[in-house]
Amino acid sequence: MIETRLGDFEEVILLLVGILGEQAYAFRIAEEFESQTGRGISIGAVHSTLVRLEEKGFLKSEMGLATAERGGRRKRIFSITAYGRRALKESRDFKVSLWEQFPALSR
Repeated sequence: MIETRLGDFEEVILLLVGILGEQAYAFRIAEEFESQTGRGISIGAVHSTLVRLEEKGFLKSEMGLATAERGGRRKRIFSITAYGRRALKESRDFKVSLWEQFPALSR
């Protein structure tokens, strides 16, 4: 089996970072997760996953500008690294390969 080095939840969070682009900060990622899946998620789960993905080298982050809507506080904006893109591609390719081998769907 190919090691993707991404858990399912990590993969979803990484994909959402890519989808959101410059709006990829923890609260917005949690909102998008709920919108896309119809399931609630704690902001703590998002934070810990973002930190873990950054530690693994799949994400990088930088502090955005302070905004009035946040009382002058800055947001940490995340983006996918080349290593993260490669991990997503490998994960997708592996899953597609498995789906193509599944007899009930290969007709």
